[in-house]
Amino acid sequence: MYLTKEQLETYKSQGFILLEKCFSSAEVEIMKAELSVLSAEKSPKKILEKDGKTVRSLHGSHTNNDVFNCLTRHPFIVEPAMQIVGTQVYVYQFKINIKAAFSGDIWKWHQDYIYWRKEDGMPKPQVVNAMCLLDDMNEFNGPLFVIPGSHKEEMIDVMAHSSIVGTAATTTSNIYGDTPTWISSFSANLKYSLNQNLITDLVSNYGITSIKGAAGSVLFFDSNIVHASTNNISPFGRSTAIITYNSIENIPLSVINPRPDFLVSQNYQAVTPLVSDALSQFSRAIPVLY
Repeated sequence: MYLTKEQLETYKSQGFILLEKCFSSAEVEIMKAELSVLSAEKSPKKILEKDGKTVRSLHGSHTNNDVFNCLTRHPFIVEPAMQIVGTQVYVYQFKINIKAAFSGDIWKWHQDYIYWRKEDGMPKPQVVNAMCLLDDMNEFNGPLFVIPGSHKEEMIDVMAHSSIVGTAATTTSNIYGDTPTWISSFSANLKYSLNQNLITDLVSNYGITSIKGAAGSVLFFDSNIVHASTNNISPFGRSTAIITYNSIENIPLSVINPRPDFLVSQNYQAVTPLVSDALSQFSRAIPVLY
C-alpha cells in the first residue's frame, strides 16, 4: 500500500499522517493476544512505570515473536515507510508502548531523533516512525499530542537531564541489577525532554493537536516532530506498536557505549514486504462444539 501524492505532501508539511483502519479488528486482536505473554516475561526488554508493576513499554519483541515480526514486514507499513524515507529501510527499533488504564504515566515533550543522534550515532534523520494503534486512541486515554510542523525546526539540541532517581531507579535496579543509563530514554523523566518555555513558543508558532483514531490505524510521524502524551486516568487502556524504519543508507556510526541490540538493531538487512493478508496466518481456530 503506497501513499498518494497528496498524503506525502501532508506528511511533509505536518510531519505526520494518520491512515485510518489499516488493519481489521481480527488482525488487531491477533496482535493484542501477544501482549499478555510478552508483558509477563521477566526481561530487560520490559520497562515498568514508577509503581514497579505496571508495564510501560516492551522492546525488541519482533526478534522473538512471530506476530510482531510479521507486522514489521507488513506492506501497509513498510511500503509507505520506504516512500517517506526515499530508500529501502531496515527495522532500527521496535517497541510496544502501553498506557495502562488508571496508571499509564506521561511521556514528556520531546523529539526522537536527538536520542538516536546522541546515543546511537545516527548520521541523519532519514528515518520514520510507524505507530500501529492496538486500541482506540481517544481524548480520555492519554492520546499522543503533536505540534504540527515542528519537525521543520530540525533537531532541537538540549542538554541531557540527570538520570532517573527515586522509585524509578529502585524499580529498574530490581530488574536489571545496576540501573542502566539507557533507562532514562524511556522513563517518565525523559533524558532530552523540552522545557515549558520552548514548548510555549513552538505551540504559538505551529499550534497543537492530539491524535485520535480507531484500533488498527497507523500513524506515520517524523523523527523531529515534537510530541508528548499525558497520563491515563481513564478506565480505557491503550497500547501501540511503534516501528522505527531507518534508511539502509543511514547506518549509525560507532559509539563508545552502544545501547543494547534490543533497543538499536544491528541487523541492517533491508525489509522485504510480505503479502497484505500476512497476519491472517496467526488466526486461532474456532473450536467446533458437538
